Amino acid sequence: QVQLVESGGGLVQAGGSLRLSCAASGITFRIYIMAWYRQVPGKQRELVAAIESDGSTNYANSVKGRFTISRDNAKNTVYLQMNSLTPEDTAVYYCNARRVTWYWGQGTQVTVSS
Repeated sequence: QVQLVESGGGLVQAGGSLRLSCAASGITFRIYIMAWYRQVPGKQRELVAAIESDGSTNYANSVKGRFTISRDNAKNTVYLQMNSLTPEDTAVYYCNARRVTWYWGQGTQVTVSS
């Protein structure tokens, strides 16, 4: 059974930082593309950042230079370090694992106050 468990969300003031974690089980973590998506009510879920099995990364333009995705294959965990947060970053953040099948975590709320 595949499980993706996110943690680290919360309330932070604009300009602050948060670090999200996603612990994976039930998959061969090291071969999966891992990603973070976010969604606000009434909008489509959007890609925030992704990291390939070889460590290469890509980011949404809106977070480049502020967010960093990383992975620890020994811990089956992917991270999203979020700096210089703005109210526009407020969303539910979802962890995603994909290869052939896509898997999702339950989501963690990030709220940035102005």
